[in-house]
Amino acid sequence: MKDRDLAHIFQNAFPNTLDTTVLWHVDGETTHAGPPKYFRYRDNAEWKGAQSFIVTGDINAEWLRDSTNQLAQYQLLAKTAPDISNLIKGAIATQAEFVIENPYCNAFQPPNPSGLDPSNNGQQDIVHPQYEPSNVFECKYELDSLANFLSLGNQYHAATGSTKFLTNRWFLALRTIIAVLQAQSQPTFDTDHKFHVNEYLFSRQTTAGTETLNLGGLGNPLGPGTGLIRSAFRPSDDATIFPFLIPSNAMMSVELNRTASLLRAFTTTTTDKADIGNLHIYIRILESHSTSIRNGILNHAVVNHPTFGQVLAYETDGYNSHLLMDDANVPSLLSLPLLGFLDKSDALYQNTRAMILSPHGNPYFLSGPAFTGIGGPHIGLRNAWPMSVLIQAMTSDDDNEILSCLERVKNVSVFGLINESVDVRVGVDRRSAQGMTRPWFAWANSVLAQCVLWLAQERPHLVFEGGAVAEKYVVGKGFVGA
Repeated sequence: MKDRDLAHIFQNAFPNTLDTTVLWHVDGETTHAGPPKYFRYRDNAEWKGAQSFIVTGDINAEWLRDSTNQLAQYQLLAKTAPDISNLIKGAIATQAEFVIENPYCNAFQPPNPSGLDPSNNGQQDIVHPQYEPSNVFECKYELDSLANFLSLGNQYHAATGSTKFLTNRWFLALRTIIAVLQAQSQPTFDTDHKFHVNEYLFSRQTTAGTETLNLGGLGNPLGPGTGLIRSAFRPSDDATIFPFLIPSNAMMSVELNRTASLLRAFTTTTTDKADIGNLHIYIRILESHSTSIRNGILNHAVVNHPTFGQVLAYETDGYNSHLLMDDANVPSLLSLPLLGFLDKSDALYQNTRAMILSPHGNPYFLSGPAFTGIGGPHIGLRNAWPMSVLIQAMTSDDDNEILSCLERVKNVSVFGLINESVDVRVGVDRRSAQGMTRPWFAWANSVLAQCVLWLAQERPHLVFEGGAVAEKYVVGKGFVGA
């Protein structure tokens, strides 16, 4: 790489998940999940085969979303690296156990058979459905958490062609997700305006409005007939204002369709007519939900902006209320092409992108003398997230914009890793480490690694010597020519 500073950050960021966040792994062959450390009823089918517990970094818990993204840069190695393959299969299996037991939760304690002690998040939450605190670190219902579980398996299948992770437990997790989608697509009032209490309720004793749901833990009402799925919280772990969160719905639509394609491929591995029939039932359900969500987004989330034209709202409610903004955390509106929902040349995306990268269109687009990028309410109005700038780079076709993004991130990564957020006014102080949050945040390091690998394959002239004739680099294949 021609930029030595960027190369140094990549050298640190790429292995960060493997080096620092795999707290427990058994391969299911020479090592196995042990007996539970804490007594509780255990299904004999639980924790079989490879298992992997991946923490987020400085918090001793696994987020479904974070762990999927933390492993993304290793997926293309899985076909030729058995240890990586087994680690990812273990991660899929562990996430399946989490989803089966607590599908409305976002962050999880170490698995009982790992022998690791659970921790306390220090909060006083009242949640329905109830959960066991020794199993769950936090129980915020975030639609993208379930989409990320599907994504982890879909990425693995795309990289390896293998369907060996499709166990009975995985299918039970899939059925659990389908049940959540059906429950969370229901409106607050039926056609006769009769009130229906949602299955999921969340209340927290807090002074921060973003940390709890109003109306007794229900959140704001949902309109009927949209085809969209409720998400009580955002991928930032902040509460939604209007519960149809568009980026999370977009990701779910894509991953449901990809899962249907995965199951269609799986039908060729069996000759049992009953199995094939059941698989086709799953496929029809997944494709139906995927189409319904996509149509719901295009019918209910497109807004005519006086400056930017037709754009996508960040949130809506089915009553024609819309929130125009974007948040740094993925899934985001900025990341829609990376999710596979819209092509980055699509006019609707280009208009939306222009809006959310403008302080006149996005209240959380933050700019200062030291840094510029998208932030969000999770940290506040002075901190932008380097992650958002890396997503900006990967959704651009402009070399100058990409290089500007890389320079911005590089300049605030003064300790050789990617921070959660940076104060746009002062940047990061090299001596005191003031001006940033979460220096150990593995997800952000993985996004940097993914960005550099994307550049190495798609725009090698920006990262390698040789200019326009620079060879491109493909993970798992090496340099393959200009």
